[in-house]
Amino acid sequence: QVQLVESGGGLVQPGGSLTLSCVVSGFTSDYYGMGWFRQAPGKEREGVSCLGVSTSYADSVKGRFTISRDDAKNTVYLHMNSLKPEGAAVYYCALEILSGACWEPDYWGQGTQVTVSS
Repeated sequence: QVQLVESGGGLVQPGGSLTLSCVVSGFTSDYYGMGWFRQAPGKEREGVSCLGVSTSYADSVKGRFTISRDDAKNTVYLHMNSLKPEGAAVYYCALEILSGACWEPDYWGQGTQVTVSS
């Protein structure tokens, strides 16, 4: 059974930094994509970053967010710098199997809340 478990959310001041983690279990493959999505209240879920055969970012986070992966720990990270109030949302980890992308995930984590406020 595939499971994705996020952690690292919390309260951060505007301009601050936060790193999210997502541990994946129950899955082994050499061809997959992993990414991060977010959903703010009253808004649709949107893609933030994807790590597959290439790395991509939403325009709104380019230059501030970095996605990375530690295969030994089965963990994908989202390093977020210079956070803005509009970045407040529930952040979801996602996995797309048999793919080099992640924009149509097969599995989702439960989400972790990020609040950006002074």
